Amino acid sequence: MSTMASEVESDVRQLGAYKVERGKSSISGLSSGAFMTVQLHLAHSASFCGAGIIAGGPYRCAETFRAAAPVAEDAYELSALHLCMNPLVPENAPDARALAQLARQTAQAGAIDAIAHLGGQRLYIFTGSQDSVVDSVVVARTRAFYELLGVHPADIRYDDTVPAGHSILTANAEDSPLATNQPPYINNGGFIQSHDILRHIYGKLKAPARHLSGQLLRFDQTEFFGNAPRASMSPYGYAYVPRAVAEGASARVHIVLHGCKQGYNYIDFSFGQSDYANQPPYGNRYITTTGYNEIADSNNLIVLYPQAQGTDNSTTQNPDGCWDWWGYTCAGAARPDYYSRDAIQIQAIHGMLRRLGG
Repeated sequence: MSTMASEVESDVRQLGAYKVERGKSSISGLSSGAFMTVQLHLAHSASFCGAGIIAGGPYRCAETFRAAAPVAEDAYELSALHLCMNPLVPENAPDARALAQLARQTAQAGAIDAIAHLGGQRLYIFTGSQDSVVDSVVVARTRAFYELLGVHPADIRYDDTVPAGHSILTANAEDSPLATNQPPYINNGGFIQSHDILRHIYGKLKAPARHLSGQLLRFDQTEFFGNAPRASMSPYGYAYVPRAVAEGASARVHIVLHGCKQGYNYIDFSFGQSDYANQPPYGNRYITTTGYNEIADSNNLIVLYPQAQGTDNSTTQNPDGCWDWWGYTCAGAARPDYYSRDAIQIQAIHGMLRRLGG
């Protein structure tokens, strides 16, 4: 793995605009980032041409069993834990047909883009056969969900053959062993998964750069979510911009969503307080060592890395810094809308994409 051509910019910039080809952006994520990838992909399908989903379930998966509790947010959390991650038996896994119908209804209500935009898009869907965090049967339902919504099977690359744990895979010898199911959820699989994702979405790409030409920029995320306490997003996000793009070349944008416990400032919580003494040394590994920047550099791709942040207080319970795919940002709402274009996190991330030009 090559090192950065330049260090992360020490100042905090405002996210800039570039010459981005509209409608050719894409998105990928792991775990909570994969669930959020599906939500953002459905909410703004007109903006995208494809998506990569590593260990993620179908759209509005947390609403599989709405009668799980009297209060909606409690029912969604129970469904998220016991149906969307580890169903007791395969028959209890999310119902792809029911969720596809729910997606159609959501689109008809105008809360997300028209389902027709999914036609012709390319999807990479992966589940490690040793994943004990999100069961492979759930990820299989994600493939079925998209097929039911009109994505052609030939446009989906589905892989459940690698004996990987819950992780994004790299070829870095210092990363965790392949079957590991523990943080930082970056495992050595002998290949660079991010490259496979982007090659499937965009077709033939140039070889990854051996030495990076561009800059990894730190920008202020708060302007995109108004510092709303329920957002559970970090103060800063990151974007890798190749030198050619910074100098005016046409570009496409790929959004990368980390999983739980993978944000740059992830910290354990003890009794609702940040436990800095036990802060893990993950840092920005998801941003700098998973291979996205190298292949982006040689193919004029901007890589956008939004960042979720752990929050554990009376307002928001998200201590692991996960993206919201079960409604924690809507606590107390009669009708949680975490899945729509109006959701805090979806608005923020899509706002970043619009700023970039996509």
